[in-house]
Amino acid sequence: MKYIVDEKFRAKYGHIKYLDKLRDLALQNRHQPTLAEKAFWHKIKDIKPQFLRQKPIGRFILDFYCSKLLLDVEIDGDYHQERKYYDQGREELLHAMGIKTVRFSNKQVLNSIGNVINELRKIIKVRTMELGVADFFSKD
Repeated sequence: MKYIVDEKFRAKYGHIKYLDKLRDLALQNRHQPTLAEKAFWHKIKDIKPQFLRQKPIGRFILDFYCSKLLLDVEIDGDYHQERKYYDQGREELLHAMGIKTVRFSNKQVLNSIGNVINELRKIIKVRTMELGVADFFSKD
């Protein structure tokens, strides 16, 4: 399933290309998550299919990424209000690669994590059907 993404976005061995300098920054981000990212990760780390944290893709670092579903989950702080156009352009580039982006705010995650997880499970089911992949949905 990893070859759904167009070949022009792929590296030599089939993985999606990314800027090498992002590797260290992504590692740093994994070691210093926001409170909302930490809470979200605690709830989704056992959900199938598996998500990765702080995954470099292209010239971006995705907060949570599922390669089987080409699904990017972003946990947005207040500063994203000022980055609306940047985020929109980012989503368009990821969409061109076949990656769907879903956004939740820090407040949603911290104040109603149960609702966020239920919404994510619905999105996983829909995305599974869209891509025609095996049903990974589980009721953890």
